[in-house]
Amino acid sequence: MYTIRYETHFAAAHQLHGYNGECSEIHGHTWRVRVEIQAHKTDEIGISFDFKQLKALTNKVVDRLDHNYINGIPPFDKENPTAENLARYCYTEVSGVLPDFVTMARVTVWESDQYAVTYEK
Repeated sequence: MYTIRYETHFAAAHQLHGYNGECSEIHGHTWRVRVEIQAHKTDEIGISFDFKQLKALTNKVVDRLDHNYINGIPPFDKENPTAENLARYCYTEVSGVLPDFVTMARVTVWESDQYAVTYEK
């Protein structure tokens, strides 16, 4: 089994509704996102899944969030844009456009260097 990873970042603001603390106010982060997919085999030249293709698929999702107020972007206009929900969102969105010969393994989202959450099914 091969695990292929791509990591990127984006800057965006959000606020957490119902949170008792400073995070209930609008604030920003430089978020970091790592997408990990898995493949069982390689092609004829020894590649399981092209890094550039994973980058393009991931960036289509992340670019929707970059330099935005996340609370205004569906589905976060109805659910809290927590790191947990962002990880699940990225997982679902990227996995929905992957070809059949690879599977989504996990997505990790950091809202700072110290705090991260990983979502996997």
